[in-house]
Amino acid sequence: MRSSSGWLRHHRLLAFFVLTYAISWASWPAYGAGLIPRVEFLPIGPLAAAILVIAVAEGRAGFRAWGRRLVRWRVGWVWYAVALLVPVALVSLTGLINMVLGAPAPGLAQLTWSGLLTVFAVRLVNPLDGPLGEEPGFRGYALPLLQASRNPLLSATVLGVLIALWHLPLVIFGGLSLTGLPTTFAITFLYVWLFNRTGGSVLLTFLFHNSQGTFTMGSFGFTGSDAGRAELIYFVVVVLTVLATLALDRRAWHKAPRQATAVGRFPIHVRRKQ
Repeated sequence: MRSSSGWLRHHRLLAFFVLTYAISWASWPAYGAGLIPRVEFLPIGPLAAAILVIAVAEGRAGFRAWGRRLVRWRVGWVWYAVALLVPVALVSLTGLINMVLGAPAPGLAQLTWSGLLTVFAVRLVNPLDGPLGEEPGFRGYALPLLQASRNPLLSATVLGVLIALWHLPLVIFGGLSLTGLPTTFAITFLYVWLFNRTGGSVLLTFLFHNSQGTFTMGSFGFTGSDAGRAELIYFVVVVLTVLATLALDRRAWHKAPRQATAVGRFPIHVRRKQ
């Protein structure tokens, strides 16, 4: 047991992603064997993987460091505005461009503030939804480990590839369009930028993710070729936004702040046993 936990301490990132994929894709083998009628993709995989790896490899010190990132709320109010409004702006700009190109948007007439707030509130507490299932793991645990030895740009690239591939079952079984994979890769850079600019606040990336999933392209009600064009436009809008952060905020991509790279310290007696 001691040798296993020692190995895990030195391979936490690998263990995290192996567990994340295994938990989230757990139903895929059963589906392939004909034991269940459909694949159930489990977004809780990253959260569960982070808890397991920290428990075995880091213990209380790891949970304290992780917990501080999860609840880091003392950031400037402007970053709360960025987290909540930038996702809305990306979708709104996409919808506007698509309508200028001739697409009707019947879904907008059915939107209400109460409906949007209800969706937002439910997503805040549902571990089987993206924000609560993904952010504590991908941004709260994996990203600081990546940035401990890599700059933010390389870390975002690696994380973006791994998160995009993690969504692969949704594409194969119809829960996500093929365009969703490169979009997922691209928007990861915005999450990394926000995480670092807020001193490693998972709370802010959580709000960003929640906002992104509350007001979506589906809110416009585009159908057929209009819906496909909207997805392509959204991808371009996201890429252009990422490029804007690269051009206008270069310092953010050179080195992550210390709070966004901390991965927990172990007691001296534990280190000696390694």
